[in-house]
Amino acid sequence: MLATFDHSQFALDRILRFKREPISVCVPTRETAATIAATVRAVAGLRDAGLVDQLLVVDAGSEDGTATIAAEAGAEVFQESELLPDFGPVKGKGDAMWRALSVCRGELVVYLDGDVRDFGAHYVTGLLGPLLQSPSVGFVKGFYRRPLAIEEMEIEDGGGRVTELTARPLLELLVPELAAFRQPLAGECAGRRSLLAAIPYATGYGVEIAMLIEVWRRVGIEHMAQVDLGSKRNSHQSLAALAEMARDIVAALATELEQEGGPATGSLAGALGGPPRLSRRPAIAELAGSISHG
Repeated sequence: MLATFDHSQFALDRILRFKREPISVCVPTRETAATIAATVRAVAGLRDAGLVDQLLVVDAGSEDGTATIAAEAGAEVFQESELLPDFGPVKGKGDAMWRALSVCRGELVVYLDGDVRDFGAHYVTGLLGPLLQSPSVGFVKGFYRRPLAIEEMEIEDGGGRVTELTARPLLELLVPELAAFRQPLAGECAGRRSLLAAIPYATGYGVEIAMLIEVWRRVGIEHMAQVDLGSKRNSHQSLAALAEMARDIVAALATELEQEGGPATGSLAGALGGPPRLSRRPAIAELAGSISHG
């Protein structure tokens, strides 16, 4: 059974008592100048309090000044193209997250999105709480309400369209145990570095669903958890962009199930046709002899 918590259960002073290992917070970014400073400042406050040891922003060559703003707000900033350059051009979000792991120094790693308008420090404390409180938990996923803003109107829970129309129905059909995750595509997650370094990462938008399956396959749902982070307000993409995202997610799911020889993979993967939509980066642990995160 999937353990489910609320961020309010993990106040800063409480979880600080359980801290035994260094913690890295990683924020992959692309053109997030409007929101990144507030995110960095909130996490920097946790660093000042002694919870977070490393705060890094991995930028995708943003032209709006994201990297400069993040550095001025207190983050350690890397350009994604400078990390593991021998692997060629960066292929989207998942690739950036994978490369970022090569410079994360913490034994616990938190991934955050950089475009959240109502971000708060409780995102980090909430995600870390189950990991710090229980050594048996290896991976934590966030979930939240996703209001959809249309001009001056906000529709409660109107966001997360790819989650509701693609990810969750596919999980219910093909990997029903993982359908317990309310936001399987959430960019907010945390895990033990030993576990994250042991799994391959899908490139592009398929990273979250692929990571969920890879972790589940290795540790089982009894060592995973989800935490209610309240709400998440960020920019919403066009239907064309969401369609591209959905295709990446279907491709990632098909690839993951193919690795396991799971149900219906032949028909699902075959239906995609043509060249693979995404790549899989090898587990960082396999590259341990050629990289340093210290």
